Amino acid sequence: MIELRDLHVIFSSRSRTIHAVRDVTLTIEDGEAFGIVGASGAGKSTLLRTINLLQRPTAGAVLLDGRDLTWLSAEELRAQRSKIGMIFQHFNLFMRKTVFENVAFPLRIAGASSTDIQTRVPELLSTVGLQDRAGAYPAKLSGGQKQRVGIARALANRPSILLCDEPTSALDLDTTGSILELLDEINSTLGITIVLISHEMSVIKKACRRVAVMQDGAVVELGDVYDIFARPTHPYTRQLVSGTFELGLPDAVLDKVTGPILSLTYRGDDAENPVLSEAGRALGVAFNILHGKIEYISGRPLGKLLVEVRSPTGDAAPAADYLLKRGVELEVVRGAAEGRSKRARDSAMRS
Repeated sequence: MIELRDLHVIFSSRSRTIHAVRDVTLTIEDGEAFGIVGASGAGKSTLLRTINLLQRPTAGAVLLDGRDLTWLSAEELRAQRSKIGMIFQHFNLFMRKTVFENVAFPLRIAGASSTDIQTRVPELLSTVGLQDRAGAYPAKLSGGQKQRVGIARALANRPSILLCDEPTSALDLDTTGSILELLDEINSTLGITIVLISHEMSVIKKACRRVAVMQDGAVVELGDVYDIFARPTHPYTRQLVSGTFELGLPDAVLDKVTGPILSLTYRGDDAENPVLSEAGRALGVAFNILHGKIEYISGRPLGKLLVEVRSPTGDAAPAADYLLKRGVELEVVRGAAEGRSKRARDSAMRS
């Protein structure tokens, strides 16, 4: 188990002082896939590097299985670091060494015998799907293959923790998906704790079960990934989540819409129920779906819709009340019922 307690990291120079990490306290359980998300400069890379003390905190404690790393001797810290693998954004491979030699490097540093290396490296290359590329040099590999070599190298000494520093930011969309699938397989089959940082919520959504959202060095929201997407509470988190759903409408569409517009969020089983059609029949109104999607996060459905309410009175209030009672969270985006928007949000937050 990883425990970060009251952690601060401060960088000082003659001209200024930067508080890179501010009073962070969190716990990461054994075998968990944990994400840290935030914009550039939020402090997430600095926080990640405190876990293996590549960045020593200014104040606070870093505990692995109850042992505070900040109090260890250099020799004891090296022993602890052998249990922590690290995957880098830009691969950090030796360009003049083959794939085999790159993966073998941490084994040689750890004093493994030649026999053990000859056995272990092919196992690792098979795990990452590169068993036929052992003799290749990094220059001959694609970006995704280079990252797979980096993952194999990080797994060489059988770590219990894998730190992933923006492991997909240098990759295209399809390759990103395959690397995230590989990390998920490693987490589920080997039981290795994965801590992954990214500036993209879409990456966190696919790879992690819990997430810490960072802004200006502080953790502003912490929780289950599904809950963070379904009901973000901090303004910055809401901004990140809204960007992943991309439900904005162009002005050309909005100009043609005359009725009130509701933004709807369906969670769990409600995302798969025909609530809109039921509301239409019950109230005698029609819903014009302007935009929407259903995503599955950790196997659970989460739906987002923008709908126009077409009613004889032009009032969206009866429809809003009906949907709220059916467990749908909503906000009035535009229309005659704006006055009810705050009440709708407050009711949704209490449910």
